[in-house]
Amino acid sequence: MRSFVFLALMSAALAASAQLYRWTDEKGRVHVTDTPPPASAKNVQERSGAAPAADGGGVPYVVQRAVKENPVTLYSAPDCAPCGPARALLNGRGVPFQEVLVTDEKQKEELQKVIGSLSVPSLKVGGSVQAGFEAGLWESLLDRAGYPRAGILPPRRQAEPKPAPKPAPKPPAESSSEEGSPAPAPGPYTPR
Repeated sequence: MRSFVFLALMSAALAASAQLYRWTDEKGRVHVTDTPPPASAKNVQERSGAAPAADGGGVPYVVQRAVKENPVTLYSAPDCAPCGPARALLNGRGVPFQEVLVTDEKQKEELQKVIGSLSVPSLKVGGSVQAGFEAGLWESLLDRAGYPRAGILPPRRQAEPKPAPKPAPKPPAESSSEEGSPAPAPGPYTPR
């Protein structure tokens, strides 16, 4: 059983490696490494990359389960100084997350309803919430939800979402002349 757990953890930790080696030492212990085994190794098997988890697209089962039971949502805002370190913490642990960039009234109402304040960054993990960024509290929330600690999964590179483009201003309404008909568009031959 220990070998299986060790192999599962090693497989998750080495998922980003280009070459994996599975081998047995002289005492019969099975090893999985990203470096070539010693000359005394038996039953050496080479693999390119890690095998994907069943139906998970390469995501370990423990993460699939955590995402299903305790999805992670980061609430942030443009020009928010602590939002960068908050995002980096999630990316560093390899945690899949949704980010809501709070920029309009609808998103502010959602943040107020979910978190209970308009504080950003804020984190929602399953049914638990944390207003404001405090690394230790965020780590604790992720631990309780079943997400692996930093260093187990490869880091993510999820960037800050781009704010939705603001609608273009409407052109000014054309002025009308004294007779009630629209004024001609200005141009080189428009009478003055």
